[in-house]
This record gives sequence, structure tokens and C-alpha cells, in this order.
Amino acid sequence: MNRALSALLLGLAALLAACSAPPEGKGGSGKGPMVLAAASLQESLEAVADEWASQGHARPVLSFAGSSALARQVEQGAPGDLFLSADEEWMDELEARGLLRPGTRATLLGNTLVLVAPALSKVAVSFADPAGFSAALGKGPLAMADPDAVPAGKYGKAALEKLGLWASVRSKVASAENVRAALALVESGEAPLGVVYATDAKASAKVRVVATFPEGSHPPILYPVAVLKGSTHADAAGFRAFLAGSEARAVFARYGFTAPE
Repeated sequence: MNRALSALLLGLAALLAACSAPPEGKGGSGKGPMVLAAASLQESLEAVADEWASQGHARPVLSFAGSSALARQVEQGAPGDLFLSADEEWMDELEARGLLRPGTRATLLGNTLVLVAPALSKVAVSFADPAGFSAALGKGPLAMADPDAVPAGKYGKAALEKLGLWASVRSKVASAENVRAALALVESGEAPLGVVYATDAKASAKVRVVATFPEGSHPPILYPVAVLKGSTHADAAGFRAFLAGSEARAVFARYGFTAPE
């Protein structure tokens, strides 16, 4: 093979490789922005990320955990481009510390708090009947995300206090690191009842909703998003705008999320 033909073939190979390469993200790695998101968003945000990627963008890198754990990671300097919290308080803390990019914070979604039992359980619960609730729980445990730190647990504690039930159940609470871990305790039958979001219950065939907490029994469940101040990813602002757009909202609605009040 002569040198001219070899050079031509090498050039064609390089051109084909460039055409087939994924879109470049930060540092030319081909990765999209890193999104630190509340555990309750797992299925819905994966679907939104797929929709974004289908439009020719590098798919975001998604990291799910309790909002409290993610906020602490940001405070400690962990890398990330966007933060999507399950409550306003953890976003407030990062904003107060100057860790958000100014002008990028927005409230995206709402949710509902429910009480779930294993799918095959026959229990019936009414919050208006404390004795019946106590009988359904028995010796427990009551599965909840950490009521002192994780949004779902804080909402749950506030609701149970408002309903006059917290004092009777606090010693029976199984405190989980996030709402999905609390859900797993009910799915496995380790807990007869659990406090989770309606979207978590919708995502699982292993539990059923036995009661819905009245809206006025806890603060509104809101999911704010913001670009982190340390982000340098070119797509961070674009994906944040996409999250607030009609296409993403339609996806979130399919998974049971509501529009924020």
C-alpha cells in the first residue's frame, strides 16, 4: 500500500471516529452535567435525562441520595453541576453559603405524602382513628427517612405531630438514610407501615397506599433546582432550563409529580 493511499485511509478513519463520538461535555469527556438529586426523583429524572440525550446532548450524570447528604457533599466541595432537592431548606442552606449560581434557582415540582403497607397487607388506616393506626402499626417499625434531616422524614414527622400521633410512634421509627431506603423496608416486609412520597408508592408494585396525609398537616412538598456555583459544564444552564420546560414537566407528571403551588 503506497503512502498516499495509507494517508487517505487514516484520514477517513479519523473522520468516521469523530462523527461517531458522543457529544463532548466538561473536559471533553463526553459526559453531561453531573446532577445531584433527591432519591425520590430516581425514575422520573432518569427518563428526563433520556429525553435530553435524545435531542443530541450528552446524557447527564445522575447521583441520587437524601437531599441532606447531597447538600453536605456540596458544602464539603464534592463535584457537581446541579442540585435538585426535595425541600427548600437544604437549598436555602447552600444559597446562604454562596454555593449556588445566582439567578438559577427555581421551584420545579410538588409531591404528596402517603402511608404505605406491603402490597399483600390487609391493614386499613385512618388518621382520624389513632387507636386503629396504632393497631395497624403494632410493634412496628414505622419506616421513615431520617426525620431530623431528610426532607421526607421531616415532612412525615411534622404531619404525625400535627395529627397527634408522633408521641406514640417515635420510639417505633426505623430511621432510613433516604426515602427509597424507607420504601425498601416496607417492600421487604421488614416494616408494616412506612411514610413515603406518593411518587415512591407509584414506582413500586410491592406496596400499596393505605392513607394520604392531609396537605395542611405538613409544609408544602417542593423540589427546587439550581446550578451550583462551582459548575463549569457548558450544558449545566441548558439542562436546568430543560428541567423547567414543558417537555420535562410532562415526564415528571407521568411519574406522579405535581406542579408547584
